[in-house]
Amino acid sequence: MTEFPPLTHIAVTVRELNVSVPWYEALFDARPVIDEDTDPDMHHTVFVLGNGTLLGLHQHQGRGAAARFSEFQVGLDHVAFGCATRGELEKWSRKLDELGIEHGVIKDAPYGSGLAFRDPDGIALEFFAPPAEA
Repeated sequence: MTEFPPLTHIAVTVRELNVSVPWYEALFDARPVIDEDTDPDMHHTVFVLGNGTLLGLHQHQGRGAAARFSEFQVGLDHVAFGCATRGELEKWSRKLDELGIEHGVIKDAPYGSGLAFRDPDGIALEFFAPPAEA
C-alpha cells in the first residue's frame, strides 16, 4: 500500500432529524441525496458536499441521545470544512450571520485560520483555511 485512502464520508448522530436536516440544508444550500431507514432502529439522511465527500446524519430510535454533543468526551472533537483562503472564511462568517447561526470570530494561527460554530445538537463544526503564503 503506497497511499492512505482519502476520507469519503462522515456520519454524526443527531437527536432529531426534523431539526437537523433543515439546518444542514440551509448551511449546505442543498437537499439530501439519501433519506431512508436502514433498519427498524436507525434512520439516516446523507448530503453530498461539493468535493464528493458525504456527510450523514443518523438518528437512532429508542437509544440514549438526550445529551448535547461535547467535544470533551471521548470521540469526535469537531468536523472542519476546507476553505482556500481567509477571505472565504470571511464570506462564510457573513453567510452564517445571514442564516442566524451563532459562531465565533475567525482565529488566526501559524497553521491556518478557523471559524467555529455548532449545529443544533452542539456538534462542533469549523471552516478552516491554510495560512496565507508569504
